[in-house]
Amino acid sequence: MVDLPPLVPGTLLARRKRFLADVRLPDGEQVVAWCPNPGRMTSCMGAGWPVWLSAAPPGRKLAWTWELTRDPAGATILVNATRPNAVVAEALGAGQVPALAGYARLRREVKVGASRLDLSLEGHAGHPRTCFVEVKCVTLRVGPGLAAFPDAVTARGSRHLAELARLAGEGHRAVLFFAVGRDDVQAVRPADEVDPVYGRALRQAVAAGVEVHAWAMTLSLDPGGPAALGLDRALQVRLAAPWHTAEG
Repeated sequence: MVDLPPLVPGTLLARRKRFLADVRLPDGEQVVAWCPNPGRMTSCMGAGWPVWLSAAPPGRKLAWTWELTRDPAGATILVNATRPNAVVAEALGAGQVPALAGYARLRREVKVGASRLDLSLEGHAGHPRTCFVEVKCVTLRVGPGLAAFPDAVTARGSRHLAELARLAGEGHRAVLFFAVGRDDVQAVRPADEVDPVYGRALRQAVAAGVEVHAWAMTLSLDPGGPAALGLDRALQVRLAAPWHTAEG
């Protein structure tokens, strides 16, 4: 588990200019928080929803960071898209994901060709070549128990898939890892209705040997202890055919 900074509850008023959020604190004070999520955040926010903020480091212009929210159905959702890389790195280093266990070394932010991938794993007796891992934070809900990626067009994501496919073709293990930041999901699919180019690129990458793994994250908000994030359980990945409706 990766501990979060102490969290302060609040109520979301509005998201502005993509990276700003107006939040009312319990004492009635209205603050502006940094929203570390470049996506559309469809199904992840609404006026009046409960949110949790962390205090920013000294010297930063905005004093608060938006970390989590909770929808009207009670699902807790990760807003801070910068968190999953550390969560996945810790879990892989601890051997928590059986399919990616047994490596002696883990590196983060690895430059490969024209891209920078999130993680590399090395030193496995059964896999002599490097395993490259790209982590994607998934929060878009498209149906009961079903999440999808991406929630906005992502040319960068498609480039990462092409790089992973190239690496797989060279004999490396190449992995796309969906870290799902909501606790009401059992399966993940590509969001073809949002970015059909990404959906095609994902299926082509899988055909070229890229592995896709999806895990739900634990979003712990224990009032008696620190908030924490961790990997919880493996999820189903659905790649069978392009999807055309919001309900999958």
